[in-house]
Amino acid sequence: MSDDYYELLGVDRSADADTIKRAYRKLARQLHPDANPDDPEAEERFKHVSRAYEVLSDPDTRARYDRFGEQGVSGAGGMGGDPFGGGLGDIFDAFFGGGSPFGGGSRGPSGPPRGQDLEVVADISFEQSVFGGQAPVEVRTALACTECNGTGAGAGTQPVTCSDCQGAGQVRRVKQSLLGQMVTMAACQRCGGVGQMITTPCTACKGDGRTITQQTYTVDVPAGISTGQTLRLSGRGAVGPRGGAAGDLYVHIRVAEHETFWREDDDIVTRLRISITQAALGAHMVLPTLDGDEDLVIPAGTQHGREFVLRGRGVAHLNGRGRGNLRVRIAVEVPTSLTETEEELMRRFASERGDDVAPPDKGFFSKIKSAFS
Repeated sequence: MSDDYYELLGVDRSADADTIKRAYRKLARQLHPDANPDDPEAEERFKHVSRAYEVLSDPDTRARYDRFGEQGVSGAGGMGGDPFGGGLGDIFDAFFGGGSPFGGGSRGPSGPPRGQDLEVVADISFEQSVFGGQAPVEVRTALACTECNGTGAGAGTQPVTCSDCQGAGQVRRVKQSLLGQMVTMAACQRCGGVGQMITTPCTACKGDGRTITQQTYTVDVPAGISTGQTLRLSGRGAVGPRGGAAGDLYVHIRVAEHETFWREDDDIVTRLRISITQAALGAHMVLPTLDGDEDLVIPAGTQHGREFVLRGRGVAHLNGRGRGNLRVRIAVEVPTSLTETEEELMRRFASERGDDVAPPDKGFFSKIKSAFS
């Protein structure tokens, strides 16, 4: 595998940020360890591609890489091997789109790197989107190792101060130039900028300070949320190696369809089917709603398509007070078959109104006779 980050992502050195992002997402889907469970080298390839994207997606680190190569960005995140560089985000992005997939992986001038951000989809009911509630989400993540408490050091041992940087995580370099000596600070190569070394790695996490597991979180769903909106859970992403801070968890909302109601902005809409006689003569109806049954009076002469509005019975305004309305659309149903008595009554009704209607259907033999007359 090439050591050049541009070659790893398969892009030109002049590629813009969007091109780099698309290339990375395509490779992340192909190389993610979850998609290659039988390939022991998949995780290593995935790490290299994630590292390349981490460097090239940031304008500052990309500029340093273009000028100095790997040496110029060795302190920008290291090859810590975080297995959460974006597989989940890329898969769900195909459905929900948009946004930077992974904000994690950054760190200060020294210390362990921050863990990666994660993404997951939460499926909620239509009622939860209206009134709010709680929804469980399950995500494959990295948690602090319980055997070593996240230090990465084996039982009975502790991390030791790096002898090269004396625990600072950075080393001071002096270079001679035409203008004299130039002093620069760079991440320590020996400890990767952490400031500490692991002499006896923890057997449970192999010195990484974290373990991979399935974790379930309960998400508080605000009233009024809709499909495609995203909730951010700070600190619920993957923890960083060897005590690094946790990233964030981004929860994309997907609302299930309701069999009776649907949403238009913050209004709830439903269809109420009534008969011709109810539309003509009026009726008193009991209308089931998400808030309980409501009494609805259908005035005589109600036309097909008329809407009745029940104020304050819609979806809660996500960024304000109050709720939208419940809009009831009337659908007048015409019977498709009539009994002899019903047909007789309808014809008398048409006669009284002077309506021109089709003659009675006298059956099969009558149709044959009229065809030859």
